[in-house]
Order: sequence, then C-alpha cells, then structure tokens
Amino acid sequence: MAEFESIIVDHHGSIARITLNRPDRLNSFTAAMHEELKNAIDEIGDAKVVVLTGAGRGFCAGQDLNDRAVSSGGHPVDLGMTVETSWNPLIRKLTNLRQPVIARVNGVAAGAGANVALACDMVVAARSAKFIQSFSAIGLIPDSGGTWVLPRLVGQARAMGLALTGEPLSAEKAEEWGLIWKCVDDEALDSEVDAIAQKLASLPPLGLTAIKKMIRESWSHTLDQELNHQRDAMRRLGFSEDYREGVSAFLEKRQPNFVGR
Repeated sequence: MAEFESIIVDHHGSIARITLNRPDRLNSFTAAMHEELKNAIDEIGDAKVVVLTGAGRGFCAGQDLNDRAVSSGGHPVDLGMTVETSWNPLIRKLTNLRQPVIARVNGVAAGAGANVALACDMVVAARSAKFIQSFSAIGLIPDSGGTWVLPRLVGQARAMGLALTGEPLSAEKAEEWGLIWKCVDDEALDSEVDAIAQKLASLPPLGLTAIKKMIRESWSHTLDQELNHQRDAMRRLGFSEDYREGVSAFLEKRQPNFVGR
C-alpha cells in the first residue's frame, strides 16, 4: 500500500478503512487528496468492505476553495473541468466498487463532502453530524451527484429545499427522511460502524455486489426489465460456490465459509 499525506488507509483482514486526513480544513479536498483517494480505492484489493470517514470533528467540507484547482490568483477557473477530472471520477469509483462502502459521518458533511457520503452504500452518522448542501451560497449547484441522488432519496420537495436554502440537516432528521441509513449517539458511532462492517464482511460477496449493482441500476429500468434482470442474477448466483456453501451451512447448522466464487 502506498504512503499518503492527506488520507490514512488502514487495511486489516477483510475491512479497509480510509480516513480523510486534513482535520484543520475539515477534510476539504485538494487535487492531491483526490489523487491519493483514487489510488487508495484502486489498491483495496481483497477487502470485503470499505469504510470511509474523516479525521477530527468533521467528515468532509467538500472542495477546499483555496486549492489551485478552483482558485488561480483571482482569475476564473473552469469548474466544469474540476468536476470532470476530480469529483465525477470519485463518485463513479465509489458507486461502482464491488465492495459495500460505509460512510462513517463523524461530523459536518458539507457541499461535495455531503454528496460523497451519500454516494456510499450505507451512511451511519453521529447524532451531532449535519448534512449541508452549501452550493447555493456561492452560486453553484449540488455537484458530485447531488442533484441526482437527493430527489431519489428524499423526494423533490425536500431536495429542492435543501439545495436552494443550504440549511443544515441534522443527522437525526436525515435518518427520519430516509437520506441516510442510521443516526446513532456520538459515543456509539465506532461500535455501530464496526458491527455493520463485520456483518457485511461475513456475507457472500458475490451476492452483495449484485445487490449494490441492481439497486443502483433499477432507477433506469421498468418493472418488466427488472424482473428479467432478477431472473438472470438469480441464475448466475444460484450456480455459485457461495450459494451452495450458504445452503449447506444452514442445513448443517454451522458457520459458512464464503470464498466469493
């Protein structure tokens, strides 16, 4: 595993933990951090679960506005290019990973940082955490998938309100609205995330990958198309070693040993 300056990677056993590590800047992204995170994701290899979190008191404040990627001596820069070369590839990497990705939101998740969290498969947030679509305050739109994922998670009315006003949404309200999976007390965040990660790591990886892919792609399918995709997936997974192992372990009343084949 490569050495990094703005992130920390802890990969032991079947769980890879990636920590955004610029706590003095609320873990806001620079071009260098984007490159390091991309490389870290590419290197997680045999991990069965990925946990993404932030160091210090925040998860991520989005783009560091002092970074040369968005600031050039007062001269305008092409933000579309920044999105195309940095943010879009990151969101695609997170959503296309075969492993389940858990966002451990330990504090504020603002701007693109909020949408990076929402790009993960499951979001577990500390009760003190907040989600802020802060783009409208500087004349921008919710990028990093924001305008796509928000209405799908909370409906158009709530998505519109969050995006237009930029008002903070508490983790408790985010759970109530269905924006995130779970809100827990701050002191329970680590144990809850660890329990979920260990649970997912114990399950058949081929099935989890298929669940991720099919739920994400179902938005663009009709029911009839989805039924056909379900048939094909069940046929493929039903021939897997993991399915046979799962059934055998259930009938023999023992712990299964899944190998991802």
